[in-house]
Amino acid sequence: MQLRAPAYPLITVDPYFSVWSPSNKLNESNTVHWTNSPNTISGIATIDGKKYRVIGSTASDIPAMKQVSSNCTAFSTVYTFEDSGVRLTLTFSTPLLITDLALISRPVSYLEIKKDSIDGKRHEVKFELSVYEEICINLLKEEAVECELIDLGNLKSAKIGSKAQKILCQSGDDVRINWGYFYLTTSGEAWTSEQKDESDGSVISTVGATVEVKDSTLITFAYDDVSSIEYFGKHLNAYWKKDGSSILDQIKTAHRDYKTVMNRCNVFARDMFCDAVRAGGEKYAEILELAYRQVIAAHKLVVDTEGNLLFISKECFSNGCAATVDVTYPSTPLFLIYNPELVKAMLRPIYKYSRSEEWTFDFAPHDVGQYPLLNGQVYGENALHMQMPVEECGNMIIMEAAIALATKSTSFADEHFELLETWVKYLIENGKDPENQLCTDDFAGHLAHNCNLSLKAIMGIASLGILYGLKKNKREERKYLSLARAMADDWAKRASNGDGSYRLAFDKPDTFSMKYNIVWDKLFGTNIMSKTVIESEFASYRSKMHPYGLPLDSRMPYTKSDWLIWTATLTEDRDEFIDFVEPLWTFYNYSPSRVPMTDWYYTITGEHRASRSSGFRTSFRNRTVQGGLFIKLMEYKQSVRYKK
Repeated sequence: MQLRAPAYPLITVDPYFSVWSPSNKLNESNTVHWTNSPNTISGIATIDGKKYRVIGSTASDIPAMKQVSSNCTAFSTVYTFEDSGVRLTLTFSTPLLITDLALISRPVSYLEIKKDSIDGKRHEVKFELSVYEEICINLLKEEAVECELIDLGNLKSAKIGSKAQKILCQSGDDVRINWGYFYLTTSGEAWTSEQKDESDGSVISTVGATVEVKDSTLITFAYDDVSSIEYFGKHLNAYWKKDGSSILDQIKTAHRDYKTVMNRCNVFARDMFCDAVRAGGEKYAEILELAYRQVIAAHKLVVDTEGNLLFISKECFSNGCAATVDVTYPSTPLFLIYNPELVKAMLRPIYKYSRSEEWTFDFAPHDVGQYPLLNGQVYGENALHMQMPVEECGNMIIMEAAIALATKSTSFADEHFELLETWVKYLIENGKDPENQLCTDDFAGHLAHNCNLSLKAIMGIASLGILYGLKKNKREERKYLSLARAMADDWAKRASNGDGSYRLAFDKPDTFSMKYNIVWDKLFGTNIMSKTVIESEFASYRSKMHPYGLPLDSRMPYTKSDWLIWTATLTEDRDEFIDFVEPLWTFYNYSPSRVPMTDWYYTITGEHRASRSSGFRTSFRNRTVQGGLFIKLMEYKQSVRYKK
């Protein structure tokens, strides 16, 4: 990969079990959680008796080993170091193979260390890895922890967790786990340690592994969160526990099948990369490589009490909401391509909540709680003001049509058809010229007469027509597709600026916005909107481009990465798509904001956009919406094509 990642993924399992390096060099700074809170891992290599710092900057008194390269693939981050006649290659991998639910759920991540002689001589190399207590508590020293050594036969494991074990005791955005147990496992020596902090007299615990590196050695990081999600008052376990497996079983299996699993992952990664190059060019393919692990690992896979699969997203550094509809909506392209069952698993909580006594509205809800507690929305008195009625109704119906096309079946939609019909009625009554309400770009505030939101309504109505068509009900198919076309014709007249471009809001002439919602018309092949309208609108974007991409709209010089790719997908010209996407690659390559892939940033400075609600301390990062970057690949593979 030629792309310099803004932050490098090391451990990417779920929203809590997450470790990143925010620097170009692995030994340049300490590792962090995606929230930027410390998640410290330290690695020291001893070569023929001389120590070198390899991971982190904690051991600042030890010289850093020279890093000569770094690389990312869909599943792995690889670093190469050279010194004293030795080359060390460190490969961090999390095998989130999207077609294999057991692997997606297994809470085990790998570090493989390989040794090569570069001077032709024999060398003795030992590697010492330390993981600090932050891995299992919200903040350093916030909770008392306890450690244990476990003998697994040919493997040794060091375990650490909080003493209190207050399972699912809190929810929030900028918070980390305070329960469960972390396991560091090796074929070498495992150990625990306590270090006194001289500044306040407290004790900091670590678990560690010391290995002699022959040709290669394998270390695993694992986490048993005990219970993963609270779902309408009931605690749910992770998917990997459904057949009674223990965390020690998972660790031993992970060590045993490492090569086989990584071979499968490497084949998948190669095929995905090649398809993405064919669809949108090499820089587009590299963006997808970087996004892949982040998107999956911002979810948690669980099973409800009826045995249904649930794939729960966290709305990372936005507000921490769980199962958010307008976060699921942009994320779906990745999952529609490779495993539509996971899209169904994202939507099930919304349907359950929509049928509850608590939900009294005739439109779809925004979310089902705050991660990891899914007990209903937390907006309180502002419930109606904070909803996104047109947005979420359109999202749900569009996603249902996409699932049906991807799976060639309406069986999932059939379970909820009465809700879809209620929601499409809301779109028909309110989508032509939406009132003053939020859309998914809620950070920009309420906006009346939103042209792009109206396009969402149009495609939602068309999507119900598609579902009826797949059910062989031609009369209802024609009814809804014809209604959507009539609304689109009217939209084109009312939204026009008169110069071939179209407005941000119907009552705001000489404004613009990305019309990303109409992309489904192209993906489905429904021809709802005149191609002349789409072509002239896309052509108008050229004059509005900034160094790091097209702004979201005419209000502010910031953009969204997912919507930028959706908008680029409107063009019929592959070269034009490549040109449109290159500024996004450039942003990630040069941005001074060293955070996991943000989807909200300034198009002139290349800095991520901080969130006003948190006093500008946080920003959109590590979010599932980057699954939307796969939309061009989804078009290339014709995953959701309706009309040939």
